[in-house]
Amino acid sequence: MAPRIAGKKVLAIVLAGGKGSRLTPLTLTRAKPAVPFLGTYRLIDFTLSNLVNSGLQDVWVVEQYLPHGLNDHLSGGRPWDLDRTRGGLVVMPPFSSPENEEGEFAQGNAHALAQHADLIREFGADVVLVLSADHIYRFDYADLIRTHVRRGASVTMVTTEVEEAQATRFGNVRADEEGRVREFAYKPEQPLGRTVTAEIFAYDAGVLLPTLAELEGQGELGDYGEELLPALVARGDAHAYLLDGYWQDVGTLDAYLGAHQDFLDGRGFPLDSEDWPFITSSISRPPARIEHTARLDAALVCGGAVVAGEVSRSVIGPNARVEAGAVVRGSIVQPGAVVKAGARVTRAIVDNGATVGEGAEVGGEDEGRTPAVVGADATVEAGARVGGGLQVPPRQTVRAGEEARVVQEPAGDGQAGK
Repeated sequence: MAPRIAGKKVLAIVLAGGKGSRLTPLTLTRAKPAVPFLGTYRLIDFTLSNLVNSGLQDVWVVEQYLPHGLNDHLSGGRPWDLDRTRGGLVVMPPFSSPENEEGEFAQGNAHALAQHADLIREFGADVVLVLSADHIYRFDYADLIRTHVRRGASVTMVTTEVEEAQATRFGNVRADEEGRVREFAYKPEQPLGRTVTAEIFAYDAGVLLPTLAELEGQGELGDYGEELLPALVARGDAHAYLLDGYWQDVGTLDAYLGAHQDFLDGRGFPLDSEDWPFITSSISRPPARIEHTARLDAALVCGGAVVAGEVSRSVIGPNARVEAGAVVRGSIVQPGAVVKAGARVTRAIVDNGATVGEGAEVGGEDEGRTPAVVGADATVEAGARVGGGLQVPPRQTVRAGEEARVVQEPAGDGQAGK
């Protein structure tokens, strides 16, 4: 029997299919939800851990872009005790059907829901909880669902507060004192204020499914904010629910590095609470080794890492190495990456398996630029220079004096969009 909350059967749908182009080059070799966070975790771990800690057991993960590595990490739901005979975690890949034999990728998150409408109806959900797979937060979905049911809402949008200049990246919400949404604008040019959607939505299935069908008959559905949410707000029974605590959309390189800095500075949330653990697909690793030449200041060092150089306000991932004489400041060194003797890495991301050679320099102090990135399995050879904001594509080699042949400017501004 599926567990019920407020007497309702709940289906959680985690949307994990986006390309995550604003995180390029981190997302050129993996799906965005599979990007590491704090070395130990993947982005999707926070959504899945919140689900199981909230008592929810029926979880669908909708995939599309580069799903193989993500599937390896999900391990059939085993790490989160979601490998069940009935219910549990179900992976939903792109598919064809008798109505569309060629198959079709989802053209937005509302379209992804419409593609699975028949399966949602067959499941018999009363409440459909729809979540993104790439946000960092701690949240009790059960309390949200109880409030949603009590209010009789067609949709309850979880909201959070951001800097007003950043609000144009999100759905903007204005609600009255009772929580009823009076105005909604999707990524407006001028923000309505600081209140935005946190990409957590509880839908009444009896309203959601016919609304999707009606809107799909009128044209492309696209994302929630384009047609679906405005239609539900127009009904007058859409509500808001405030997420009171840390929340971060890490959809840009600046936000991704910034979220790591938040946890380094103690502005995040506890990761080791016995009553609300954050779970990942664990791999046995030896303890981190800190050599006598090492100097550490406000650093997170994961299992299997070896640090012999200077590390300041940085995360050193599992099995990564920082050799003697190397300096890593304000950066992320992902699993298996190597920073060799005499190298300097500043405000940068060195992705999985990449190597920064002896005496090489990556990044810079300018916080007005996006972080420099060395892509997965790339090599910055001895003495080469990759300046602040620049990127090395995965599996490429940068040689001293020939940097311009490989090093790239980031696509777009790295600030707006998702």
